[in-house]
Amino acid sequence: MKAITRTAASALFLAGAALAAATGAQAQQDYPSRPIKWIVPYLAGTAPDTTVRITGDAMSKILGQPVVIENRGGVAGNLGAQLAAKAPSDGYTWVYSGSPMATNMRMYRNPGFDVMKDFVHVGRISQSDSVIVVNPDSGIASVKELIERMRKSPGKLAYASGGVGSPSHMGAELLLAATGAQALHVPYKGASESTNAVAGKQVDFAIALVSPSLPHIQGGKLRPLAVLSPKRNARLDKVPTLAEAGIPGIALVSFGGLAVPKGTPGPVVHKVRDALAKALAMPEVREKLEASGASVVPSTPEEFAQSLQAEIALTEKLMKAANIEAQ
Repeated sequence: MKAITRTAASALFLAGAALAAATGAQAQQDYPSRPIKWIVPYLAGTAPDTTVRITGDAMSKILGQPVVIENRGGVAGNLGAQLAAKAPSDGYTWVYSGSPMATNMRMYRNPGFDVMKDFVHVGRISQSDSVIVVNPDSGIASVKELIERMRKSPGKLAYASGGVGSPSHMGAELLLAATGAQALHVPYKGASESTNAVAGKQVDFAIALVSPSLPHIQGGKLRPLAVLSPKRNARLDKVPTLAEAGIPGIALVSFGGLAVPKGTPGPVVHKVRDALAKALAMPEVREKLEASGASVVPSTPEEFAQSLQAEIALTEKLMKAANIEAQ
């Protein structure tokens, strides 16, 4: 057998590289040619899960391929984020990214991923306000009454959260710090569990997202006292803001959107971004998202990334104010 000369070897290498490039280019042009997996780093029934299912259904029709939702809850969303960060960067794995993942960059010493470095953020989808809720049988009808009861019996009342360091935890601790009240913290695995705990009278109150709380509020199982936002929530227009209730300076808004693993080809990212924009422009999609308690707030990739960076900085301030240490 004749030895392959260096020149021939180089020619073969270049030919192989050209073929690979052509194949890759064709794959990008044909994208998507098979089902897409959208990882939700939270349990089914949570606000992110609802958002993704509504948006994913519309995007599957636009792209012509199924968008399969995969719930990978655990460690406050870190588990699902880790899986997404390690997934192939071919456009067939998406992940729900947002303020909770940004919060975890400071809440955990080693979250196992970097929300700013491991993903390409395609665009924001929606945001949800937070609301203070109590059980209707509690006899508490206002924030003032809740604060007075906590002051009267320091540490006797208990509040639920979606976990240590979650927005609901930090929000409650900021409320206690601002009012000088005391209450027992009871962390749960997620937002749904914490609101269920209030509805089931296992705890006295919680600061929860409007989205998962809305069905309980509409069903009479939870009583809203105030929303933690600059203005009243459209779905709870009769509920005052916390500032209107006499406690200014505390606002908690959770937002989320779509991201893909770093290294995903630009043409693929553009197709996903265009499909997302088209989905969020559909009246029926906006109606469903808003009916769940969320506000549709589309953004450019740059705006989405900037909001995540700002959330990381805000988390640092909140942790210091609430005396919360990284885990």
